[in-house]
Amino acid sequence: MTIIDMSTVSIEYTLTLDSGDVIDSNVDAEPLTFQQGKGQIIPGLESALIGMEEGEEKQVSVAPENGYGPVHEEAIVTLKREQLPEGAQEVGAQVQGQGPEGQVLQGKVTDLTDTKATLDFNHPLAGENLHFEV
Repeated sequence: MTIIDMSTVSIEYTLTLDSGDVIDSNVDAEPLTFQQGKGQIIPGLESALIGMEEGEEKQVSVAPENGYGPVHEEAIVTLKREQLPEGAQEVGAQVQGQGPEGQVLQGKVTDLTDTKATLDFNHPLAGENLHFEV
């Protein structure tokens, strides 16, 4: 069976960054199942799977623009520290915000001073080259 658009696909993968750090893997676990061509996975990986045969293995590198996008500086904001919720008063804390159209945004505290907090609402893998072993 060959992967074509509208195929139901199940893959086992390991995701690493340029540093070689393993970020995610489903090896020896449930496969990732999706419908090819429906945009259910990142575009760079989806397009690289077209034409693969059942049981075939492949190494795929995905640039940021075909993965989780570049780092957007406008998604990094500085607030008064007092505006942070009590449980988010440390670097690395996860926070939620509201976007201009009312959407819920997930962010992370990346810097704190006595008076200011810097929050990054970019996807955690924005700006990263992604390397998949599929």
